[in-house]
Amino acid sequence: MFSNEAFTRLGGDSPSLQAVLRSAALVAATDATALVTGESGTGKELLARGMHEASRRHAGPWVPVNCAALPSELVEAELFGYWKGAFTGADRNAPGFVHQAQNGTLFLDEIAELTLAGQAKLLRFLEEGECQRLGSGRAETLDVRVIAATHQDLSALVAQGRFRSDLFYRLNVIPLTLPPLRERDGDVGLLLDRFRRELAQTHGVDTPAFAQSARTRLTRYAWPGNVRELRNLVERCVVLMPGRTLESRDLPVEWFADSCVSEPHLGVYLPPEGVRLEDVEADLIRQALSRSGGNRTRAAALVGVTRDTLLYRLRKHGLIPGSD
Repeated sequence: MFSNEAFTRLGGDSPSLQAVLRSAALVAATDATALVTGESGTGKELLARGMHEASRRHAGPWVPVNCAALPSELVEAELFGYWKGAFTGADRNAPGFVHQAQNGTLFLDEIAELTLAGQAKLLRFLEEGECQRLGSGRAETLDVRVIAATHQDLSALVAQGRFRSDLFYRLNVIPLTLPPLRERDGDVGLLLDRFRRELAQTHGVDTPAFAQSARTRLTRYAWPGNVRELRNLVERCVVLMPGRTLESRDLPVEWFADSCVSEPHLGVYLPPEGVRLEDVEADLIRQALSRSGGNRTRAAALVGVTRDTLLYRLRKHGLIPGSD
């Protein structure tokens, strides 16, 4: 398992997460611009913060900016600063977020929400290393590393004319995509134990335990809100049921209202739009073959059928079986 103290806050040892962490550590050792993508709640800011702490800039400032919270009429002033009198209400000189990040890292979260005018200014800064405060007649050269993040598909926004293609290509020099929690095999249990201990300590209560029925249900849930959603659920359990051993029936019902996983014995997630059973069967067989290294006997055991039945279903679905 990849180990780097700067990234420990992300938690988990699934192969999909570990691959991203290894790439992030390599990028952290450079000054390359990086774009972190992934669904909401996957830990994009934690990854970016880890890259800052693992970089040569770790002693410098870490300046996180939520682009969605920047008033459209003040984007340039907020990012690049202004001089007194530059606009109505500018009653003092003020540095921008870029200046505050000198010799450190500027983290631009929700970069897709940045206005087109702000995108143009940011592109110039990334290309030239220069920015100009509003009301100033000269540009300043700054040494700032930029990491951006978004849960949106920037290439689709480029096609729609809502995001500059030149800025997209400039940001996407090093893309890092965090996997959703549902694709991180084994990490739900690890995060569950970590959160229940940490949050019990935070709130000064006894640490609850989760029985196997509860763990099974939590593991099979699709977690549309990812790690953030899991943490919120654990915090609720810690606060309302401290020191107890929680069974499946103790978990908040409304938390799973949109999931088919309403009973502990169910193990396959049914999306709202439905699925074709043949596709599910074929996919499970593919996974069994992959997990068994292509061994048909072990693959058959994983899906609970005989070897002959597996061979029949391989032919049925037109799958190419691996070797024994």
